[in-house]
Amino acid sequence: MREKTGLQIVEAMRDGQLPRPPMAAVIPMRIAEVAFGRVVVVSEASEQFYNGMGIVHGGYHLTLLDSCMGLAIYSTLGPGLGQTSIETKVNFVRPISGATGALRAIGTSLHTGSRTATAEGKLEDAEGKLYAHGTTTCFLFPIPPEE
Repeated sequence: MREKTGLQIVEAMRDGQLPRPPMAAVIPMRIAEVAFGRVVVVSEASEQFYNGMGIVHGGYHLTLLDSCMGLAIYSTLGPGLGQTSIETKVNFVRPISGATGALRAIGTSLHTGSRTATAEGKLEDAEGKLYAHGTTTCFLFPIPPEE
């Protein structure tokens, strides 16, 4: 993995050549589209994500946006580099319920520097209705060699 670019790794994840991350078992999501600097993650909420108010907890929105934005940044990185979120900001526009249907979390890289990168994301339904949007700043680091 240290020899492949971020884009190659995200494409391999999308194509099932690499295992899905464990988080995808907690909040079911799959990578639907990949391009340099752009990743789309698809998920469908269910009642298991409801909060006490009877709507999907905001952590669901945040997780999908954090995932698509982080992957969008990762797709711009060269071999041997990793990223992790430093800061993520999300605006919740409307509630999600189990009846909302499939959602697309669209992440777009805005800037990749030598130590940090930024991206924006939006969470929308099949008709393009916006449910949340956000931004992230990620720290870039060399992946340590395996021991």
